[in-house]
Amino acid sequence: MAKAQALASELGSGVLVGTTAEAPQGSIVVLAVPFDAAKSIVTGYGNALSGKTIVDITNPVNFETFDSLVAEPGTSAAEEIAALAPADAPVVKAFNTTFAGTLVAGESSGLPLDVFIAGDDSAANAFVGAFVAAGGMRPLVVGPLKRARELEGFQFVLMTMQANPEFADFNWDTGLKVTS
Repeated sequence: MAKAQALASELGSGVLVGTTAEAPQGSIVVLAVPFDAAKSIVTGYGNALSGKTIVDITNPVNFETFDSLVAEPGTSAAEEIAALAPADAPVVKAFNTTFAGTLVAGESSGLPLDVFIAGDDSAANAFVGAFVAAGGMRPLVVGPLKRARELEGFQFVLMTMQANPEFADFNWDTGLKVTS
């Protein structure tokens, strides 16, 4: 909790930190918990999330086997969470391709992080994009919420590389960067 509060202070006013025991505050609710817990939180808070933008950062990895994703085929964690959220609480997939260490640093190898954003609500995408930019990172809106499937799959591949001793040069401080 102390690290989250320190990061919130760095991001500026309007960023609040809470626990799952407290009612959600602010206009953006970031689900910084495992996928199953995120579903429970959205279900449990129900209408208390109305009017808020929900940011899903989960990666629905099977952590017992580390060999697959657990979201239903043809969908994503973000889409499953959106189905549980109030109709007026848009869900945006973001930050799932950033590891904790690089997110706190805001960069990897001296380059600002790219934060991929997928969502069906253009205003919510822009709102989250502004939040990302305020943190010194580059927002990249990649399309509708169904693109979360690819973001989760891509991060799963990167996670398996991080955990594989064959890729010893990789570590959990890597980041994804789109260049042109």
